[in-house]
Amino acid sequence: MSIFLTETDRVIVQGMTGSEGRKHTARMLSAGTRIVAGVNPRKAGTTVAFDVAPVGPGAGEVVPGTVEVPVHGSVQEAKEATGAEVSVVFVPPAFAKAAVTEAVDAGMRLVVVITEGIPVADATWMRAHAAAHGVRLIGPNCPGIISPARSNVGITPPDITGPGPVGLVSKSGTLTYQLMHELRDLGFTTCIGIGGDPVVGTTHIEALEAFEADPDTELVVMIGEIGGDAEERAALYIRDHMTTPVVAYVAGFTAPEGKTMGHAGAIVSGSAGTAEAKKEALEAAGVKVGRTPSQTARIARELYRAKAGGTTGGGQAGPAGGRE
Repeated sequence: MSIFLTETDRVIVQGMTGSEGRKHTARMLSAGTRIVAGVNPRKAGTTVAFDVAPVGPGAGEVVPGTVEVPVHGSVQEAKEATGAEVSVVFVPPAFAKAAVTEAVDAGMRLVVVITEGIPVADATWMRAHAAAHGVRLIGPNCPGIISPARSNVGITPPDITGPGPVGLVSKSGTLTYQLMHELRDLGFTTCIGIGGDPVVGTTHIEALEAFEADPDTELVVMIGEIGGDAEERAALYIRDHMTTPVVAYVAGFTAPEGKTMGHAGAIVSGSAGTAEAKKEALEAAGVKVGRTPSQTARIARELYRAKAGGTTGGGQAGPAGGRE
C-alpha cells in the first residue's frame, strides 16, 4: 500500500505551462503518474506536448513518445473533464494562495504545493482553508510525494529507489533524496517531503499517523531539522501512539545559534529548537536518532533486519532507543 497517493489517482498541474511546470510534468509522466490536465486561464483550450521516456520503477507501462496534455481554464473545469482529484501547484509565490484556494474549492482530495517563498500569512490561510474542507495539503516549499512504482507528484527523482517496506517523512527535499538512495536496498511505501517552512499543510504527526495505519509500512524514517518544536511534538506522538518502529535524523547539529539555516523555519534561539534538544526528546520516546544521514540509514537497516528476523516485539523502546 501507499499513503495519500495511489497509481489510480488522476493528477492536474496548476502552472503546467511555465518552465518548471513543463519540466516536472514531463518527469512525472515518465514515472507513470497519470497527469490528465493542466490549468491556465489564459491558455484554456490548448494542449502541451511532452516528450516522455520511461524512467523509474512503475514506468514499465509508459509508452515512449509524445503525450499531449490538455489545458483548462480552471481547476473545476479540469476536474469535470477528467475526474482528477489530485493537484500539484507550480505557480509563483504571489499567486499560490489563489491557486490553492481554487483547488480546494473545486473539491480536490489532495493538493501538493511545490512553490517556495510563499508568505507565512498565505500559508496559514491555505492550511486552514484546506483543513476546513477536508482536503489534504502537502507543502508548501516541498518536493512532493512519491509512492515508488505507483505515482510521483512533485519534483522527487523517480529512479532513486523502488517499492518496499519503509515510509519516509522529511522536512528537507535533498535529505529525502539522500535517505531514499541510502535505503534503496529496502525500498519505500511512500516518501513525503512536508516542506521546511514555519507553516506546512501536512505535519510529521499526520504522516506518522498514516504510516502507522498502513500495514505495508514496517519502518518509518523521520527527518527533521533545527527550529520550532515539530520534532518534539512528533516524539510525544510516537511515544503514545506508534507501534511501527521509527528512526530519525535531525539536520543542524553544527548550526550556529540565532542563524536561519536554509529553510525559513530552521532557526534556533538558546536551547530551544536545537538538534541536540530534538534528539533528546526523540530518544526519550524510544526513537533511535542518527547524527548523519548515513548513520541514520545504517540504524534503520539494522532495525528492519532485526525486526524481519523476529527479534523485535511491539511498542517503542525506552530512552536507550530502538524497539525491544
